[in-house]
Amino acid sequence: MTKKSFSDYPLSNEMIKALDSLDYHTPTEVQAKVIPLILEKIDLVVKSQTGSGKTASYAIPICELVDWQENKPQAIVLTPTRELAVQVKEDIINVGRFKRIKAAAVVGKQPFHIQKNELKQKVHVVVGTPGRVLDHIEKGTLALDEVKYLVIDEADEMLNMGFIEQVEAIIDEMPKQRNTYLFSATLPDRVRTLSLDYMKTPIDIEVKASGLTTKQIEHSLYTVSENEKLSLLADVTTIENPDSAIIFCRTKERVDTLCDELTDKGYDCDMIHGGMEQYDRLEVMEDFRRGEFRYLVATDVAARGIDIDQITHVFNYDIPLEKESYVHRTGRTGRAGHHGKAITFVTPREDKFLKEIEAYIGFQIPTSEAPSKAAVSAARPAFLEKLNSEPPLKEAKSEKLNKQIMKLYFNGGKKKKLRAVDFVGTIAKIDGVTADDIGIITIQDTASYVEILNDKGPLVLETMKHTTVKGKQLKVHVARK
Repeated sequence: MTKKSFSDYPLSNEMIKALDSLDYHTPTEVQAKVIPLILEKIDLVVKSQTGSGKTASYAIPICELVDWQENKPQAIVLTPTRELAVQVKEDIINVGRFKRIKAAAVVGKQPFHIQKNELKQKVHVVVGTPGRVLDHIEKGTLALDEVKYLVIDEADEMLNMGFIEQVEAIIDEMPKQRNTYLFSATLPDRVRTLSLDYMKTPIDIEVKASGLTTKQIEHSLYTVSENEKLSLLADVTTIENPDSAIIFCRTKERVDTLCDELTDKGYDCDMIHGGMEQYDRLEVMEDFRRGEFRYLVATDVAARGIDIDQITHVFNYDIPLEKESYVHRTGRTGRAGHHGKAITFVTPREDKFLKEIEAYIGFQIPTSEAPSKAAVSAARPAFLEKLNSEPPLKEAKSEKLNKQIMKLYFNGGKKKKLRAVDFVGTIAKIDGVTADDIGIITIQDTASYVEILNDKGPLVLETMKHTTVKGKQLKVHVARK
């Protein structure tokens, strides 16, 4: 029987409160199947396609199971891309907000020493890419002795990107007494072997969809010569007039060029690819998530696991060479019940790749004729009006939750011998405040950050200006974003 509500599960009041704030009310199919089994600590192999609510299916029970008082990591989540790792970390923090669950992302192209310092503090869940997680394990900066839960997310993509050996090396270092959860859109033999070798009689869960793509996505195909692609893209986007779109290219050089060409045509766009600095990639994704611009030009780095609300269109400017990539790219649209369109350009020489994709997804992609000049002219006024208007900003899932939270900065930390328990003990004594009103606490060498929940922030801020912590009067103000 499918659960009708998250409150039907044995979840704490803090978890239900966070889920309500995130507008998570009815579990998806994968959540209904996975959550109770993880709560029962049963190993799982989950075959579920993108956009099914998979991250929450493991984030919710893991946040419920971890012990807040334990300082060392209790769960490790491995993801194939840095963007996905950062997104999963944020999802875990949001879901576990009122249980004060602390999650850290450890990924490549970011300073090792900053991650090392964060891992020295209380961290319940570590999310990372295999290479950087293995690096921390080998250097002794990631403690594994309290790890009870291991999640291998997007396992088939780990295989495609050549990470499986690193994943196996990480598993070999893990405590034997743990639960392992493997999630994958497809189950190639090597991924299946991974589950047989490293898991304890796992239960197989498959969340079927109609083929490999959902009914929410309308697919179409244009045959076009290479030198006519840009002109056709301009015409098709004029006709379609997307609210929010990702345009996928095969190489980072192609992304650079196309983004420049579209900018010259007046498109509101930005780009992301593996050659960019990690900070810039995350900044672009965050701006796109908020709706700061309408068109994102990207390589497949944005195709996997990135959850952005209401992307109306996906354009395959270059047809993907790997059939699985078609599913992951087009899965960026048609999410959470919304309708989406997936439009693919194919040159006459790329027929082989098209046939492989169609065989894989189980249907022939309907072909379309290039729009007529008359149709493009008729559509242009509406297209230009939208192009020249500010896109409406999207409210992040966590906005409602974060409105009740104030993060405070204190100018003292480890060097003043301060610990999280010192802040909890002091703040919980304020009239009208309890320990339940205190969120995540981060203690650094010379500063500490304390989240105050349930709209109690202003009261705590004013009181702490005249209250000592462990006999020390600290400066306190609202933390800068």
